[in-house]
Amino acid sequence: MGSTRARIAVDAMGGDLAPAEIVAGAVRASEELGVEVLLVGDPQAIQACLQRHSSSDSEKLSIIPAEDVISMHEDPLKALRRKPKSSINVAMDLVKSRQAEAVVSAGHSGAAMAAGLLRLGRLKGIDRPAIGAVFPTLMANKSVIILDVGANVDCRPKYLEQFALMGKIYSKSILGIEDPQVGLLNIGEESSKGNELALETYKRLQKNPAIPFIGNAEGRDVLSGRFDVIVCDGFVGNILLKFAEAIGDVLLQTMREELPQGLRGQLGVALLKPNLKRLRQRIDHAEHGGGLLLGVDGICIISHGSSQAPSIFNAIRLAKEACDRQVLEQIQSYYSQSHKNVRS
Repeated sequence: MGSTRARIAVDAMGGDLAPAEIVAGAVRASEELGVEVLLVGDPQAIQACLQRHSSSDSEKLSIIPAEDVISMHEDPLKALRRKPKSSINVAMDLVKSRQAEAVVSAGHSGAAMAAGLLRLGRLKGIDRPAIGAVFPTLMANKSVIILDVGANVDCRPKYLEQFALMGKIYSKSILGIEDPQVGLLNIGEESSKGNELALETYKRLQKNPAIPFIGNAEGRDVLSGRFDVIVCDGFVGNILLKFAEAIGDVLLQTMREELPQGLRGQLGVALLKPNLKRLRQRIDHAEHGGGLLLGVDGICIISHGSSQAPSIFNAIRLAKEACDRQVLEQIQSYYSQSHKNVRS
């Protein structure tokens, strides 16, 4: 599948560090990725940020006005209805009207998910969208996608079955895994372990020929590299996501503290710098940019609320890859071919 010059709508007002860091990441993406970025939000605030980047290509950067912003403390559904011209709503409408191919937002994740559902709608055959997050594993150059990590706190077995199918397609299309291996997050490897949701889901995954299911994944297996896709409900997945992010931060901070001080420490850092850089790239969530909201009729990347420019750049890169590799079309195609094997 060839590369295209995608148009990405970026919620410039969403996130703890908006709009400065959002705009900075968007400017870099327009320069290095060749994408056209539509910056959605307060025109004056966005323009003031753009003026700090003298090298920005005005032909690849446009400002789309939006009147309101949905803050992190607001109820997502109520805020979306009360603020129809909020930046996330306007950004989603750009995708719906085909003026953009994808949306990136570091704002209220619940609002982004709800706006995606209300504005874009679900893909045919998908009951619930899921947020997929990519984690590094102990195996070099191999990642695992876990879904759902926050879109659905309460799940039914058929939702997890659909998550597995979408995760398989994502793993193959974006992560380049030819034959993704799917696992179900559980408290034991045995098929008899787990609660009612896990037991019923296990049966469904095992019987679905479209899903290469290899069994339960315990907590210690998540980052082992044995699995390419792991499915769970959004409650457990979100806790796992936040815990994994904390582990990465703790590891990096511990390494800084344990390095010797003074000249000896400086020499050590100089020698280890290439290794430390690669380590950071493997475990830093900013390298992945955010999670793809799978199951809605449009490409939607939900980034971390604390995202800085590098994370926004990577989120836009991820959006472009999803467009170039036609992830939506593949999900719809795969689901249409295998829907007779998926009982509702």
